[in-house]
Amino acid sequence: MLSPSVESQLHKLPWVCEEGAGTPIILQGHIDCGSLLGHRAVYRMCFATAAFFFLFTLFMICVRSSRDPRAAVQNGFWFFKFLILVGITVGAFYIPDGSFSNVWFYFGVVGSFLFILIQLVLLIDFAHSWNQRWLGKAEECDSRAWYAGLFFFTLLFYTLSIAAVTLLFIYYTQPGTCYEGKVFISLNLTLCFCVSTVAVLPKVQDAQPNSGLLQASVITLYTMFVTWLALSSVPDQKCNPHLLTRFSNETILAGPDGYETHWWDAPSIVGLIIFILCTLFIGLRSSDHRQVNSLMQTEECPSTLEVTQQRQVVECQGRAFDNEQDAVTYSYSFFHFCLVLASLHIMMTLTSWYRPGETRKMISTWTAVWVKICASWAGLLLYLWTLVAPLLLPNRDFS
Repeated sequence: MLSPSVESQLHKLPWVCEEGAGTPIILQGHIDCGSLLGHRAVYRMCFATAAFFFLFTLFMICVRSSRDPRAAVQNGFWFFKFLILVGITVGAFYIPDGSFSNVWFYFGVVGSFLFILIQLVLLIDFAHSWNQRWLGKAEECDSRAWYAGLFFFTLLFYTLSIAAVTLLFIYYTQPGTCYEGKVFISLNLTLCFCVSTVAVLPKVQDAQPNSGLLQASVITLYTMFVTWLALSSVPDQKCNPHLLTRFSNETILAGPDGYETHWWDAPSIVGLIIFILCTLFIGLRSSDHRQVNSLMQTEECPSTLEVTQQRQVVECQGRAFDNEQDAVTYSYSFFHFCLVLASLHIMMTLTSWYRPGETRKMISTWTAVWVKICASWAGLLLYLWTLVAPLLLPNRDFS
């Protein structure tokens, strides 16, 4: 939708420049209608996917096993489901513009905030599992190579974090101004240092032997990434080199030809890659930890031997293998809800968190900055809770 060839076709739709080809849509007061067709189309595409998954979120509530008739819809009827998705998408493109984009922006802000937290939960779980397995390998093989590997990646992540902080100060702050950016970077750096210190305290190590600097380094690097995302939304050209404006004498024309869009920047590309990886995690992986499975509404997988025996029985009978006759292995409803949030997050990422404003403007706001910064703080607090919870609640099992 953001490609020039697609944007040139979007001009034919009824909600595009309905006030006349000469009426500009302005980004930060500089860019006209032709450059924002893809932006508005992304809003409608993601509205369609979010609406589709939200319908299934409601439809799949309380599906307990594959014996429920609704489970057949979850695992089949693909033609009809794609037909529904296409129908919603086509209908979304005929929604009158009006206040649609402005209202949908705030849905995107809330959904993206929640998805950033889900990404953090998955990263914490991934780092814990990684550290636990490599420590187990080191003990089984009696080899220091596994310890060296953990040390290498921990050092690498902290080095990348320090480099990120340095680059943020260079490119997103200026002497005598950009005080907000300086505070955000310094505060998050301090919080990451505190969290890393807590992770190696003797009492924390006694309560959680698998806790260590690898997890803290992953969280530190991710926090710096979210800080970068926040600073890339600061509505001040002096403090934000990614802010979209007109280039010197360049002219961007409205009309079916000659469209040019400048949405893709480094924060969007990196955010898209992390989004894809975390969405794959949601779709394909069950955690080794009961707490994460409880939060993500999944269950621990049965033993390999049990699954193999069941599979051999049904394969001999020439039938598909169904391991959800007694209970589903994940919450169908919560799975679709995660994809609702993913749709909203990708919408905000592709449009760089720009908000449709009055008089047909597209503006970068402090709302996007504060949402991302608060997400980074909430993530650090969440990780800190995973460290101190065994000390505060000694009677609970946090193994």
